[in-house]
Amino acid sequence: MKKIYGSAADALDGVLHDGMMIAAGGFGLCGIPELLLQAIKDAGTKDLIFASNNAGVDDFGIGILLQSRQVKKMISSYVGENAEFMRQYLSGELELEFNPQGTLAERMRAGGCGIPGFYTKTGVGTVIADGKEHKDFPTGPDGAAETYILEEGIFADLSIVKAWKADATGNLVFRKTARNFNPPAAMCGKICIAEVEEIVPTGSLDPDGIHLPGIYVTRLIEGAHEKRIEQRTTRAA
Repeated sequence: MKKIYGSAADALDGVLHDGMMIAAGGFGLCGIPELLLQAIKDAGTKDLIFASNNAGVDDFGIGILLQSRQVKKMISSYVGENAEFMRQYLSGELELEFNPQGTLAERMRAGGCGIPGFYTKTGVGTVIADGKEHKDFPTGPDGAAETYILEEGIFADLSIVKAWKADATGNLVFRKTARNFNPPAAMCGKICIAEVEEIVPTGSLDPDGIHLPGIYVTRLIEGAHEKRIEQRTTRAA
């Protein structure tokens, strides 16, 4: 199966459609699929639902799709660092489904493992639990009942992720903290497209060092990345 494509636009050809759900890897600006996000903007696909920890910043990452009004709903943990994200949410222009970060990561992982739902204590007694099934389990001291809420796995139409290295079969290696949400995001899409800094010969990656097996990856592109610094902190010389 051919997995390597010449550009982000080529890799997305025939995949995008209005109203689709996209799971995107990354945390802030760390490990985001910046080339694929730009190609989605250029394609003009609209009414998108994004499952992503946050939305980058105003002019980078998913933020560029918010600026062009191509996003209908965000399934996220964090609104900060993006003034347009906050403005659209507070003005009612953008739907937002808040998720605790661990819950969001597990919802993606669950979808990738074919698990439609799971129970968690996170969010019990808060607005996160509103409208969700509650169930007691004997997990407290001496078997005392504790309340859990049901969270649903995320099954996205498309996953877009950014990795450090890949081989031609799609095995991925992520660079340090850039691993973040990328593996669970990659797992939960019907189609997964990965952009990487380098594609190496098949067999050259240490099997024990592979972070995501190629079975999850449908298409690959190699490219140069800007990799902006989200919060630049310096000191006087």
